[in-house]
Amino acid sequence: MVGILDLLSSQHPGATTELRFRNAYELLVATILSAQCTDERVNQVTPALFARYPDVAALAAATPEELEPQIRSTGFFRSKSRSLAGMARAVAARHGGRIPASMDELVELPGVGRKTANVVLGHALGVPGLPVDRHVLRVANRLGIARGDDPVRVEAQLGGALPSARWTSASDTLILHGRRICKPRPLCDRCAVSEHCDFRAAATGAGAGTPRRGARGTPG
Repeated sequence: MVGILDLLSSQHPGATTELRFRNAYELLVATILSAQCTDERVNQVTPALFARYPDVAALAAATPEELEPQIRSTGFFRSKSRSLAGMARAVAARHGGRIPASMDELVELPGVGRKTANVVLGHALGVPGLPVDRHVLRVANRLGIARGDDPVRVEAQLGGALPSARWTSASDTLILHGRRICKPRPLCDRCAVSEHCDFRAAATGAGAGTPRRGARGTPG
């Protein structure tokens, strides 16, 4: 797996989240907004939102109804407004306005699941985190470096095979590869690891049944 990720990293150098943020609070808000929405759209919405609500205290004082028109373009704006207001109030009440730096505390916040918590931990709080979204699921399964459609199980498989220091960068790399190359209709001719890919081998019949370097259960 490490060898495959090294090749993917060379294809997507400097991979990181495409959400724009300055601190853990801003990244948590942006990640909540990113559900079923592009990062590009979120980045268009958040500058004005952060100008109006620059910290947890300001957001905690807002009502969902006040937030709705400001985030409408991100989709599912009613549920996201409730999540943002509830998250901010919980952080203010339970954590003195500071975003907590543990998975257990983050997932107790309204609107925060394991994927969102991993994003914030890994990118803003210096704690190893391995977010698993639909891109990570698709790419990892196609490459054969993880198996299954349960994000928690895939996170455990990937995390168990990698040093924790690489978790966040590995997730970022797999996400970008899924967005740019390994799409639902993959661009296999542009893929740096196509020769190690279970999906491509099955589709073409090339090397079917023959282990490839870096595939699950093989060296790399």
